[in-house]
Amino acid sequence: QVQLVESGGGLVQAGGSLRLSCAGSGSIFSIDVMGWYRQALGKQRERVAVITYGGSTNYEDSVKGRFTISRDNAKNTVYLQMNSLKPEDTAVYYCYAHLNSYGYYENYWGQGTQVTVSS
Repeated sequence: QVQLVESGGGLVQAGGSLRLSCAGSGSIFSIDVMGWYRQALGKQRERVAVITYGGSTNYEDSVKGRFTISRDNAKNTVYLQMNSLKPEDTAVYYCYAHLNSYGYYENYWGQGTQVTVSS
């Protein structure tokens, strides 16, 4: 059974930083894309940043220059370094992975971690 386990969320003041981590475990043969999505209260889930196995990245416009996504392929882990946080970054952040388990690729999600930025 595959699991994605997030850590690193919390409460921070505006302008502060947080680092999210997400580790995949279980029967994982390979992961091509990993990323982070977020969902604020009353809003739809949106993509924040994604990274391919080769390291290519893509960011949502509002986080460019403030957030950095990275991954450790050997550890099946993805990170999100969040700097210069703003109150509008407050949301539940979900880890995502498109991975191969048992011979085919599927989408997997973590349970979510709350990030709250106070003004």
